[in-house]
Amino acid sequence: MNLENYFISQFNSKYIGDDGALVGNMVYSKDAFFENIHFKRNWMSYYEIARKAMLVNISDAIAMNAKPKYALLGVAMPKNMTKNNMQALANGFQSVAKQYDIEIIGGDTISNTKLDITVTIVSETKKPLLRSKVRQNYLFAYTGTLGSSAKDLKKLQNLGKIHKKSKFVHIQLRDKFISKSIRILKAGMDISDGLYSDLDKMTSFNRVGVHFIKKMPKYVTCSGEEYEMLVAFDARDAKKLLMHAKQSRTKLTIFAKAVRNKYTNRCKAHHF
Repeated sequence: MNLENYFISQFNSKYIGDDGALVGNMVYSKDAFFENIHFKRNWMSYYEIARKAMLVNISDAIAMNAKPKYALLGVAMPKNMTKNNMQALANGFQSVAKQYDIEIIGGDTISNTKLDITVTIVSETKKPLLRSKVRQNYLFAYTGTLGSSAKDLKKLQNLGKIHKKSKFVHIQLRDKFISKSIRILKAGMDISDGLYSDLDKMTSFNRVGVHFIKKMPKYVTCSGEEYEMLVAFDARDAKKLLMHAKQSRTKLTIFAKAVRNKYTNRCKAHHF
């Protein structure tokens, strides 16, 4: 058990285990977005930092087929931030809030040695998509393309430049695909820690193994912060799901099947 899983295991709650906590028909989710852990200020503008901080949190709601309604912001700011910097940060938060019809209802701000952000998203769902309903012989698929986030992170760490539309900065969430396919999908989660690491969470939760039907390079399977979707579904619905993906202009790759054997994740943990 890695350190992240060990720490989470110290809390005994039936609401822990999905991208967010489903309480009634409401979903509560929270993620951190910290300087020198998730980003450096010379990599992104303040506007882009705030936008990504919001989007990585909204991703959890989308992954559970929930509509985000409210946001609470926690912002720890260094004292050398100017009013212009703060305005750009606020504009970034507000632009995403407007895009997803979210009301920012409060939070907290403190002084800090660096820029650290946490966002709490409160969402509503009529038909939640959970991680817990995978059965043997269900198929696994992921949306979009994987691997570019890790590649661009490496470029930035080596003082290189990335494309202005890089996925590392500009996340594309799959809300249209999820809402259109919700009657077919049996389980889902967002890919934040890498495909194989998140597949490990889903298969462990459901006590199933994996048979891979597609070979993929390590840089694809271990790339974190992709914020694509990992989904499971009945093989009989594959044709219909691919049609829904095409209608929502979402690339969908079917890569594995749930079986009896034990799955072992070969990717390094991102958090510790």
